[in-house]
Amino acid sequence: MKKILLWLCMMAFPWNAVAKVNIVGTLPIFASLAQEVGGDRVEVTSLARGNQDPHFLDAKPTYVVALNKADLLIHGGLDLEVGWLPPVLVQARNSKILPNNPGNVNAAQGLNILEVPKTLVDRSMGDVHPAGNPHAWLDPRNAKLIAANIFQHLAQVDPEGKAYYQGRLQDFLNRLNQKMTEWNQSSQSFHEKKVVTYHKSFTYFADWTGLNVIDTVESKPGIPPNAKHIDELLKLIPQEGVKAIIVESYYPKKVPEYLSQKAGVPLLQLPTDVGEDGITNYIELIDALIRDVKKAVG
Repeated sequence: MKKILLWLCMMAFPWNAVAKVNIVGTLPIFASLAQEVGGDRVEVTSLARGNQDPHFLDAKPTYVVALNKADLLIHGGLDLEVGWLPPVLVQARNSKILPNNPGNVNAAQGLNILEVPKTLVDRSMGDVHPAGNPHAWLDPRNAKLIAANIFQHLAQVDPEGKAYYQGRLQDFLNRLNQKMTEWNQSSQSFHEKKVVTYHKSFTYFADWTGLNVIDTVESKPGIPPNAKHIDELLKLIPQEGVKAIIVESYYPKKVPEYLSQKAGVPLLQLPTDVGEDGITNYIELIDALIRDVKKAVG
């Protein structure tokens, strides 16, 4: 009888069952890339939603709970979440995910960072990031490095899964390389076409595709446009032959819509993260960006 009970217990609770690595991404894009690499060995959640401005989030108690239980935290670095993540980390009381530990993944590590200020930054310049533009994931060349960063840290916190993670990373990179051939060809249609964006969220996407972002709707980074700047844009758009105004989904539409109507150019609302417009993964995100920009200005 005892042997039967022991056998039943072994069937219900296999000895080889492995507890999943608990990964928390500050943004859905990081959670999505972690899922690509981690597969069935990880449990992944995101603090923010795809349609939220990553700069300005309310530090909710649920964030503290999530980080307290995390084995791995993936954040954008470059002060992207500086307004809300540091106090949440302190309250979480989880040493595993603090900076310089294996459980802390800085997604910007090793990337070629753009728009690094050449002068001392102060508040009069707006919300300028001293270490450079943090919206690096919209360039697939950077996505490869972010995925590799995640792999390196996963292999440290879960050494037994290293071979599994390496295989999944390689599969993701292979699929990404195949898509990049297609994307590079499609983006030729809007190479050097001029646009105005609301914020500098598309700097890396433009650097990769050749799209020419000549100005922003914001007067300064993080500062809403004033009347003078709006008038300047209305002069600039026809002078420069701007083809479209691009706005992120979480920014106000009133001024971009006004500029679009007065200047007679299309207004294009684009996602910057997964979780928007039915987009579930990184490849779908870049697919959508290439398709919509090409349709509007290509």
